[in-house]
Amino acid sequence: MLFHVEMTVKLPPSMPAEQASEIKAKEKAYAQELQRQGKWRHLWRVAGSYANVSLFDVQDNAELQDLISNLPLFPYMEISVKPLCRHPSSIREDDS
Repeated sequence: MLFHVEMTVKLPPSMPAEQASEIKAKEKAYAQELQRQGKWRHLWRVAGSYANVSLFDVQDNAELQDLISNLPLFPYMEISVKPLCRHPSSIREDDS
């Protein structure tokens, strides 16, 4: 199943810079591993903000919930999820 996921990160201003850097490094490693596995299919930065738009390709809602809730930055995120399905006019065979 494909999901359109929007994530906005809101770190507390009082968080020490060293702690924020450590969480961001863990987040990057986890996100890159999910991309290598093909589960996090696309990842785009939203220009001018600490946010992204992503496409996940996972088995079901439960797997998406598991992956997202394990993001190191998850406690500091506002997340919006929209399930997607193949458009009948699409010419791509690999977008299901």
